[in-house]
Amino acid sequence: MYLRNNVVKLKGEIFNLRRQCDNRGVVHNGRTEVLQLEDASLFSYFQSADTRSVALYTVIFTLFLPFMLYKYLDYLPQIKNLSKRRKTNEEVPLKKRIAYMVDVCFSVYPYAKLLALLFATIFLIGFGGLALYAVSDGSFAEALWLSWTFVADSGNHADRVGTGPRIVSVSISSGGMLIFAMMLGLVSDAISEKVDSLRKGKSEVIEKNHILILGWSDKLGSLLKQLAIANKSVGGGVVVVLAERDKEEMEMDIAKLEFNFMGTSVICRSGSPLILADLKKVSVSKARAIIVLASDENADQSDARALRVVLSLTGVKEGLRGHVVVEMSDLDNEPLVKLVGGELIETVVAHDVIGRLMIQCALQPGLAQIWEDILGFENDEFYIKRWPQLDGLCFKDVLLSFPDAVPCGIKVAAEGGKIILNPDDNYVLKEGDEVLVIAEDDDTYAPGPLPEVRRGRFPKMQDPPKYPEKILFCGWRRDIDDMIMVLEAFLAPGSELWMFNEVPEKEREKKLTDGGLDISGLVNIKLVHREGNAVIRRHLENLPLETFDSMNH
Repeated sequence: MYLRNNVVKLKGEIFNLRRQCDNRGVVHNGRTEVLQLEDASLFSYFQSADTRSVALYTVIFTLFLPFMLYKYLDYLPQIKNLSKRRKTNEEVPLKKRIAYMVDVCFSVYPYAKLLALLFATIFLIGFGGLALYAVSDGSFAEALWLSWTFVADSGNHADRVGTGPRIVSVSISSGGMLIFAMMLGLVSDAISEKVDSLRKGKSEVIEKNHILILGWSDKLGSLLKQLAIANKSVGGGVVVVLAERDKEEMEMDIAKLEFNFMGTSVICRSGSPLILADLKKVSVSKARAIIVLASDENADQSDARALRVVLSLTGVKEGLRGHVVVEMSDLDNEPLVKLVGGELIETVVAHDVIGRLMIQCALQPGLAQIWEDILGFENDEFYIKRWPQLDGLCFKDVLLSFPDAVPCGIKVAAEGGKIILNPDDNYVLKEGDEVLVIAEDDDTYAPGPLPEVRRGRFPKMQDPPKYPEKILFCGWRRDIDDMIMVLEAFLAPGSELWMFNEVPEKEREKKLTDGGLDISGLVNIKLVHREGNAVIRRHLENLPLETFDSMNH
């Protein structure tokens, strides 16, 4: 600037000398025109020099302003309160409040970082262009363009000439590299968050007509196998599992099953069935069936959690198009869940059902294999389907209408879908009624024409007499009192039930009585208590094993 001022002074002196020469008549007309042009150029140069000086001072002031604000920012509220002559008990410094506001802005608004980066880029281009204009001879528009090229490509500043332009161009290029690094960081964080979201199972499931399983338990492996076998006839299906576990752990446990799912896809998502947002994430409103598994907690806690899950399902605004099956742990809690869920909810007390099946299998040897075939999908199983061509027929005619299936009951539409097993022969099927059958698969049977039946006399069958039995129960169950009541109804008088477990004999009667069993009211069976461990062989050898009709563990 000092040299420029000297140049302006020298040119001014030259201009004055030429004016003096012109006054003496030395200069002709052509030189007068040249003097006028030089006068205009000198004026524009002087004006440009003033503009560049203002630009330079603006750049210097802008550079020092952040440091001054950072140092004296906390004194501004004090000066303001002093001018108003009032005292304040404010303890939070202004710098901390501004930092807190910035932190909240970045946390609440997802695009705040991107907007801040865009603002920083625009500011660097404008500020760099102003600095370049102050130290170079070009126009302001040219300086802005050079600033943009330095930000976009840090190598463009290599051809700068002069100390001032080089310092400014290097500073702009350094800021451009910093902004580029910040942009790479934002892009990398966004990609990492998306990949982490996919890995942890937080993405939304876009499916419909799928089967949704809520919760995780040891029964899930068998359940997935049976669903895969059931979907085999339709080429597979989609099963979605929502549990409070890590997605990778769930997929690893399912992979350990080493089972061919035969086209069925199993999708795992991590989340809580109690949260509506997680339920919507797995398209709960579009599922054709929802299964709520009991947790591994005690019976009351497991049923309380199942009740809360049912409440969450009933709170879905879009509604549920499929039915809901809830696994319960205690029979006493079943009415409460049905009351909350209404007609949409079906409950299965697995613990109670298994206990009853064990008793029936103990009384009827070979029945376990029959239950395994009927309740699984490997062989024949139950199917419920509507056949409009059977409307108006009696159930005795329906029994003869299926050559490849065995009708077992009717799902009555007029009674809200109530299932009647082995209805009266004269029951007439109405519109909406469905037929319950045992068949190999859902596409292997269909009603046919009624066959001709030759009438004859049916021989009269007599029930075989009941004899006293001797049964051994190894171990202890929470609902063993209910099992004893079932045996009391099935067994003949004089039967014995031997209870062999590690529960002290003095505590057994108390537990049975607390469960609701009236020991003195047992008529058909007699309880015989033995204490020991069924795993230890010498304890078992002390029992008369050869005298028992059946043994259960």
